[in-house]
Amino acid sequence: MSLTIGDTAPDFEADTTDGRIQFHDWIGDSWAVLFSHPRAFTPVCTTELGYMASIKPEFDRRGVKIIAISTDPAEGSAEWSKDIEASQGAAVNYPIIGDTDHAVAKAYGMLPADVEGDPTARTPAQNATLRNVFVIGPDKKIKLLLIYPMTTGRNFDEVLRVIDSLQLTAGHAVATPAQWQPGSPVIIAGSVTNDAAKEKYPDGWEEPLPYIRVVPDPTTAA
Repeated sequence: MSLTIGDTAPDFEADTTDGRIQFHDWIGDSWAVLFSHPRAFTPVCTTELGYMASIKPEFDRRGVKIIAISTDPAEGSAEWSKDIEASQGAAVNYPIIGDTDHAVAKAYGMLPADVEGDPTARTPAQNATLRNVFVIGPDKKIKLLLIYPMTTGRNFDEVLRVIDSLQLTAGHAVATPAQWQPGSPVIIAGSVTNDAAKEKYPDGWEEPLPYIRVVPDPTTAA
């Protein structure tokens, strides 16, 4: 199954380090980040889970829930969490899904449909496709999908930046340009006519090209 932006994130029931959850119910009216790991006790992922724990307040502030997934049983991930805290200086403060039957990984297109058997018998290399980040909106639609190689740690500050853009553009008819940061100017969406734009932005806009209309960030403009 191949998923892309705009698709409904598959619902599932699974055991986690915080107990059993129904995914869509767990998300509720929040945003969510689901990020996957090929196995517990892997080096790059250890740094990633620790960093996510350290910046969880930033996700909380944006109304975003964090959840990780590994093919290991939940109790194995709980043991892994001890290593993460000891080495990274931050205790894991969000649930880790134990996807022992590979059902979630398959539903999200991260492992082939014919994968089966004991997940602890599979090596991280066999699970190399489990290096994904999904940002999911309150409507349960996938808003962002990132896939990383085994050897490259993920940039979760960039995930926060994209979430800021997603939440801004969901509430205003704008888009964010390259390298945008919160508070920086934005672009009026192409779907907004000039007449409609004049009503919303009576002071006008900068127009470096006829199809680029730049205005201040509407959430910070006086």
